[in-house]
Order: sequence, then C-alpha cells, then structure tokens
Amino acid sequence: MKALLLGLVLVPAALSAQSDADVRAAVDRLAPSIIEVRHVLHQNPELSNREFKTAERVAAHLRSLGLEVRTGVARTGVVGILRGGRPGPVLAVRADMDALPVREETPYPFRSTAKGEYLGKQVDVSHACGHDVHTAVQMGVASVLAPMRDRIAGTVVFLFQPAEEGAPPGEEGGAALMLKEGVFRDLKPEAVIGLHTFAQMEVGKVGYTPGPAMAASDRFIATIRGRQSHGASPQLSIDPVLMASQAVMSLQTIRSRNLSPFEPSVVTVGVIRGGERFNIIPDTVTLMGTVRTFDPKVQDEVERRMREILEGVTRAGGGSYTIDYQRTTPVTVNHADLTRRLRPTMERLMGAQNVVEVPPTTGAEDFAFFANTVPGFFYRLGTVKPGTRSGDHHTPTFMADDASIPIGMRVMSSLVLDYLGSVGR
Repeated sequence: MKALLLGLVLVPAALSAQSDADVRAAVDRLAPSIIEVRHVLHQNPELSNREFKTAERVAAHLRSLGLEVRTGVARTGVVGILRGGRPGPVLAVRADMDALPVREETPYPFRSTAKGEYLGKQVDVSHACGHDVHTAVQMGVASVLAPMRDRIAGTVVFLFQPAEEGAPPGEEGGAALMLKEGVFRDLKPEAVIGLHTFAQMEVGKVGYTPGPAMAASDRFIATIRGRQSHGASPQLSIDPVLMASQAVMSLQTIRSRNLSPFEPSVVTVGVIRGGERFNIIPDTVTLMGTVRTFDPKVQDEVERRMREILEGVTRAGGGSYTIDYQRTTPVTVNHADLTRRLRPTMERLMGAQNVVEVPPTTGAEDFAFFANTVPGFFYRLGTVKPGTRSGDHHTPTFMADDASIPIGMRVMSSLVLDYLGSVGR
C-alpha cells in the first residue's frame, strides 16, 4: 500500500494544465492515423489465441516508437516497455486484442467480412465487443507518451493481451497465461489500468464502478446419461431429455430459493444438446452454461447445489450424470484507494457530469487476473454515437463510434501521467 500511495503523487494544478494541453495537442495530431489503425484492426479480426496479424501490427507500431518490445507472450501477446527519463514507479496499462465468432451486421464501410475456425467449424469473425477500439486506443497512448519519455517519472508497461474471450478448448491463454509466464516477474507494476467500450453509454462519457465491478465467471458442462429406446416405446428408456428438462428448471431454484435476493448472481444454461432423430430417445443429453457471482462463498454454494440437483434429478429418473465445472475468471475489483485517486483526473478532463458511476455488471473480464495481482482500475469508455443505438456487446449490431478513440487516448494518457507524477518541461 505504501508503494501505491508513493506512486500516486498529486500533480500541481499548473503542471496538470500543461500536461493536459500537451496530451490534447498530441491526440489531436495523432487521432486520424489511430482511427485508421482501428479500421484496419476492425476489418481483420482474429479469434482468441490466433491474433497473429494483430500482434504483428502492434509490435511494429511499438518498435517504431522506440519501445522495448516482447512478442509471443501467452502465445500471441505483445508487451511494450516505455522507460521514462526520471526514476519513478512502474504502471501497467492493458488492452485486449481478440475478436468473436459473430457475423457483423453494421452499416460501417469498414465492417468485417473475415472468417475463422471456431470449435472445428468455419465461422464469421468480428470485433463485436470493441477490442479493436481497446487496441487502437492503447497504440495511440503509446504514440502520445513516447515523445514525452524524458519528462516521465517511471515506467509504463503496455500489455496487449490475447484471448480475453477465452482460449479454445484444450489451450491456455489470456491474462492468466501471461502471468504464469512471468509478465510481471522482472518488471512488476504497482498498479494496472484498463478500459472497455460500453454499448450503453454515449461518446463523451466515461464510467467506473467502485469495488467489485464485474462478476466471476464459471463454466459448466453436464452430461446426463440414460438409456436409448424407440420414441414409440418410452417405457423401455431412461429418458435423458426428460431428466435434462427437469434439471434446467431446477437449476433456476438456486438463484430464487437458495441465495439471498440481495446477492447478485446468474445461473444460465445456454446449450441443451442431445438426440439425432425425432423418434429416438437418446442415451445422453449435454447441458452447457455459465454461473456469475461476486462472492466466493456464493460461488461455492452454487456449485454445491448444482451437483446436488443433478444427482437428485438423475437418481430419481434412473440415470446418472457427470459435470465438468470450471472457475474461469475471478471477480474484477477496482482497488478503493486507486479509484479514489484516479477519478479526479477523469473529472478534470471530461467534466464531473460526464464521469458516471455505473452499477456492477455480471459480465466477466479477464483483466481480473491482473487486478488480483496488483491494484487495478478498470473503467468504461462511452462509444455510442449520440442519436444512435448500438447492439449489445457480443451481438451482430454492436457499434463503437470512431469519436470515442481520441477520448480514450486523452483519458488513458492523462491517467498514466498523473499516476506517475509527470512534470512539465
């Protein structure tokens, strides 16, 4: 904690004003080229652990700025190091690079028509969560700060992370693998900052959540086994379809009857898969889904009750079950002291009326692994063009407006400079 507070030196007002003016001028100059970078990234999306071309573009950009660059981190991740001209703390900033198996249906002239392979199938690929904006903004921040390096007190570690959406089955990836490979071992930051596009917030606003901001995410695959028979002779079967149907309904009682109504959580079955023909009762049915929680005790209770329900339903029906329950992403928590010290920077830049405290979301974020290692601050960047609507994240009509990019560059650059106690010329 002492190191964190030492890193959060308040910058005198006159120096903040000079720094803000310098950042604004740099952003105004760089924004058109960084927006073009965003268009290129958007038209060339790559799935998790397959961000090869994206990583090449990022690494080339960072090298052109004179940063120390590491590639191949957690398969396709890139790390850039900007060492300031004066001693000071180490701060990490993070952007995620991967896209999703979603067909884009937007009016953008730079919309994606890319294809990729997902779970053995050929799929459409798009940046339906705004990671192209995250990557472009962070490349822009590096462009803003690199010419200022002599004035910077400390070191900035730029983390370009792959596989935020989750590595393919059987592979490791994302923030957890970056940490496992020692990304913080030789140059451990005192804090880490990240941002995310927000499909419910207009351009010109930023948002943040004090404390727990995004939920822990668990993933389960349950297989219910019975006995196959002709559909005309159900008495000869042990029907896994019936057991699966009862299980899906009963799993919803965890949220409604076993947990406090004041404790946010989600239990969702997203896939029910079984059978090959209309007149055959199959021998197995598979359920796949997700659990979202904010408290490890609630997480334990959900998993315990899920196993009890599956055991009870299948025993009563004469069948059996297996379950693969994985705790994939922890809760994303905004560090209290770090949040209190960085909010004034956002208010100074955006105006207090444009800095919004947003409620926690049951969406999950791989940034949590970094923020569980060092104090973290994760904020939301308004990306909806005023007067228009965007589809939600992970949908074909998700749209993030280009006008959000210079705002993201200004805010992140100033957060970095204020944290490091940058001084003027």
